[in-house]
Amino acid sequence: MRGTRFLRPFVGPSSLVLLAGALGACRTELSDAELIGLSSAATQAPVAVAATSMGHRGPPVAAGPGGPARFARALWTTFSADDALAVTVFADGFYRAPGNEGFEATLTEVERCLRAAGFGARPELELQVIETPLRGTAWTPRRARLALVQAGEERVLHAFDAPADRDRTMLPVGAPSASVEGRLVTRVEDAVAGTALLLEHGFGGAVLRKAAEQGAVLAIASDLADYNVDPSGQDRHLEAIGFRSVRSPSPIAVVQVSPRTATLLRAAAADATARVRFEAQVETAERKLRTLVATVVGAQHPGEAVPLVAHVQEPGACDNASGIGTLVEGARSLARLIEAGEVERPARSIAFVFGDEMEQSRVWLEHSGRRATAAIAADMTGESRVATGAEPLLERGPDPGALKPLPPDVHTAWGGGNAGRSEVPESDLHPNGVALVLRCALVDVAGVAGGWPTGEHPFEGGSDHVVFLEAGVPSALLWHFPDWAYHTGADRMEHVDAGEMKRTGCALLAAALALANPLPSDLERYLRGHKLEIDLRVDAALQAREAALAARWKTWGDDVRQWLRELCLGEPARLPAKVRAKPGEDT
Repeated sequence: MRGTRFLRPFVGPSSLVLLAGALGACRTELSDAELIGLSSAATQAPVAVAATSMGHRGPPVAAGPGGPARFARALWTTFSADDALAVTVFADGFYRAPGNEGFEATLTEVERCLRAAGFGARPELELQVIETPLRGTAWTPRRARLALVQAGEERVLHAFDAPADRDRTMLPVGAPSASVEGRLVTRVEDAVAGTALLLEHGFGGAVLRKAAEQGAVLAIASDLADYNVDPSGQDRHLEAIGFRSVRSPSPIAVVQVSPRTATLLRAAAADATARVRFEAQVETAERKLRTLVATVVGAQHPGEAVPLVAHVQEPGACDNASGIGTLVEGARSLARLIEAGEVERPARSIAFVFGDEMEQSRVWLEHSGRRATAAIAADMTGESRVATGAEPLLERGPDPGALKPLPPDVHTAWGGGNAGRSEVPESDLHPNGVALVLRCALVDVAGVAGGWPTGEHPFEGGSDHVVFLEAGVPSALLWHFPDWAYHTGADRMEHVDAGEMKRTGCALLAAALALANPLPSDLERYLRGHKLEIDLRVDAALQAREAALAARWKTWGDDVRQWLRELCLGEPARLPAKVRAKPGEDT
């Protein structure tokens, strides 16, 4: 998860840019109250004026029956936490790298589950496997063993012999097979023929090449991030092995170790007789990259879709076996609800996408044959708050909060490098209401679940929502952080909370359904919530004496208001006659 921090420049004209231009050309002077009147007249919907937070750390949400609230309770009744957990357990049994055996086994299991739910057997439930070239080769680790030999005794430090073993991340993705032994050194300058270099930091291409040129046979690293610290005080992170990768082919054998092992090896390096023995067996194969797409076909606009994406690669239970399990059960739940008549088939399609992070989204955009109107990334959906310290988070797309976060906004420890800096250019601020819809969904699920503390933060990047944003598609991310076991071998099933997967999955699906099947009656709730947020943002900026930022939020708010109007009311020609404007009046 989260391999690239910042949004790259948008490429080509996007549908969102074109939409913004079209709306700008016919910008209405109707007030919020008048727009709400249009939406209420279309459906005779009651107007709700209350606001609620339900424990959400962020702008308040307007209460009301519209938007995701239309679906939250039905989804909550249908979504099986146990079934979602079963898929997660299966995926966690493998070291999943793009196209490797664990990746393939997981995709095969996901396909089996979806077919059992009716996907691929009915016209309205499509199932598609898209094959594209795999960059590089499919890399599968078989076994590895690292031992310290000192005073005539051998001590095994890390080892694994099966895909599910806990020390499997000791082999970075791309590591070569090896059988080497060498004396320990701690500086690259001391790396000579037959030595094993214990690195101060992580694997870098330049240092690996230099060590290999000087004759070293092994490079050892241990480089956890600052947020990889056990918040419980039990120091569990000292036994955690970081999940990393190296460019293939690596010029030298490589192994990743825990902080405790690194400390032991650093002390042993003072003994000129101490040696390390390392063995690794990996297999590579030429293989196509598979992307699996299950689609609930839209009843009115099947060529337009809201894709939901969960990446399969990466060997963690939370990251991202939980995302896989959540999305599979979300697809099955939606299929059951539609078949039972409890939820009508949405106007636009909803696509469930499984594959290689980032690449799966590019594949969908290029090969699905559908146009995305909005997208949501499902990444790290099942962290137990007790076991990991993580909270459920909404990461918004680029908005003025990404230029300068002010309360209640705060960046996560992962994206803290963004804080206070304008890493996101203003040209990437493409206004939309996807984050508002997701915020409503979090609060609505909290209501049916009996409470659920959630949070949100400005854009940081690094997951599949970035790919859609680059293509001009309004997108956001649902995830959990801070997780001390993130990107380490400690990310295993004991850290997964099935109930959290259910809560996140229901929020994900409720938001997707609201985006794929919007109604005029949704608009009044969205506009009230939108006003609450913009008032809060502008006040915070003015209190911080950031007049320019306040102006940016006002402009952003005006454009989001138009986006919400278009989402819920559609083109003026499609409005019911009784809510159309008078002849000559701009709607």
